[in-house]
Amino acid sequence: MNGESVDTPRKLYQRIAAELAAAIDKGVFASGSRMPAERDLAEKYKVSRPTIREAMIALEIRGWVEARQGSGLYVTNRDHGSSKEEALELDVGPFDVTEARVLFEGEAAALAAHAITDEQIAELEEAVRILADPFVSRPEKVKADRHFHVTVAAATGNAAIRSVIEFLWTMRDNSPLCVEIFERAEKRGIDPLAEEHRAIANALKARDATAARAAMQRHLGGVVRDLLEFTESQVMARAQSEIEAHRIKLKKRLSI
Repeated sequence: MNGESVDTPRKLYQRIAAELAAAIDKGVFASGSRMPAERDLAEKYKVSRPTIREAMIALEIRGWVEARQGSGLYVTNRDHGSSKEEALELDVGPFDVTEARVLFEGEAAALAAHAITDEQIAELEEAVRILADPFVSRPEKVKADRHFHVTVAAATGNAAIRSVIEFLWTMRDNSPLCVEIFERAEKRGIDPLAEEHRAIANALKARDATAARAAMQRHLGGVVRDLLEFTESQVMARAQSEIEAHRIKLKKRLSI
């Protein structure tokens, strides 16, 4: 059975981060040493690679490990013992938040198709315009993205649904782990896609519940895929840099 199917009340990435921190405390991973490969850690702890990525980023944010260009992640040379619990205080990760959004916002879009007003349609179209404008700043696009999704939630006419979706966005905006990963992704050019939002708005304008649900789920599923590809690219970049460093080292040794 996959280890992620029996999670404790502590979030899974937090549990893994705590176990890695404990291993560092015990000297399993000594200060200054390079951390094992993501695949090896995923196999050891019986979790997915995205969970390992979240745990490692949590440790990196808290200063337990550091990324070295062209080499990988290394245990920092600091006293870790006094702050082990810090690894557990970064709240929910982006994969969990976005997965929940796929579930809730897809159904919210379908419900909204039956109740959305022309004024709310106009708000969605204005948000799409902002997202499509290449001269608009990234913070403004992030703001427009949130407004778009909260407007869809409000269009359901159900205060509880709106509250749940607003809460998911608040988690996304306030969780240090979410903020860190989304900011890293944005710096690499991963932005809210205007055409995906336009498809949702068009389905809602047509009052087509099935199309609205599908468009919303397709959009948020794409967010998950983008995050996976981004975090994977970071891992691959480290691996490729490490291979290149070994190649140069070997070349020098052979030339002696």
